[in-house]
Amino acid sequence: MSEFLGELIGTMILITLGAGVVGGVVLKNTKAENSGWIVITVGWGLAVAMGVYAVGNISGAHINPAVTLGFAAVGEFPWEKVPLYITAQMIGAILGATIAYLNYLPHWSKTEDAGAKLAVFSTSPAVRSPFSNFLSEMIGTFVLLLGLMFIGANQFTEGLNPLIVGLLIVAIGVSLGGATGYAINPARDLGPRIAHALLPIPGKGSSDWGYAWIPIAGPLFGGVYGTVFYQALFLGEFSTLFWIMSVLVLIIIVGAVNMEMRKDLQKEEIKSKAV
Repeated sequence: MSEFLGELIGTMILITLGAGVVGGVVLKNTKAENSGWIVITVGWGLAVAMGVYAVGNISGAHINPAVTLGFAAVGEFPWEKVPLYITAQMIGAILGATIAYLNYLPHWSKTEDAGAKLAVFSTSPAVRSPFSNFLSEMIGTFVLLLGLMFIGANQFTEGLNPLIVGLLIVAIGVSLGGATGYAINPARDLGPRIAHALLPIPGKGSSDWGYAWIPIAGPLFGGVYGTVFYQALFLGEFSTLFWIMSVLVLIIIVGAVNMEMRKDLQKEEIKSKAV
């Protein structure tokens, strides 16, 4: 199997199982309906682990453009392979989302909530606030790439690494995922969102393209920062990219905090005028 096909299959497995667990929880009349957030986070963690088990020895199982770009940024992966890997990941994500759709064929018409249908395919924020949503996706993917770097620095019994990576995904989902649904993977969000737009889903509503840039840009930025941060703080290799990104991270944080504070002040002013 080629590296291209490996990334395609690995990402397809990831999205089939990941979108599948969301479908089981949010679609009507499934056996898993309303089983909750913990089921979703565990399902996604196991989905990642299975994808890594499937193709880890073939392509390295990036199955995530943020991982590919982050590794390339610190010299852990050749730049010339980046377009190949990302293309494979996108195709695999679309195919995986299509398989999940087919698995729940009778349930789409029984589910009236268009938002629930979209949630099977892509993420959306609990509170829509672009600066803060971007920050959340950035933080989640920063933790992911930082975690992958320090997991790689440890020795585990052969065959356990994919499970450890899966546990990292569960930890991110449980601890940080409640804000945006933790895409932490541009292919995971964009590929299924494209599938949602194309598939004949009854009453599916909008694919929410206005939000789609956040689960792409946030993870890519956070992923690269996670790897350069690891090299700087853990290995003492302070690159120019690290300093530039650190300044940008500070700007993003200040901007997000300032925006939320202004919103709170506006709410207080409205309340005071009402009284």
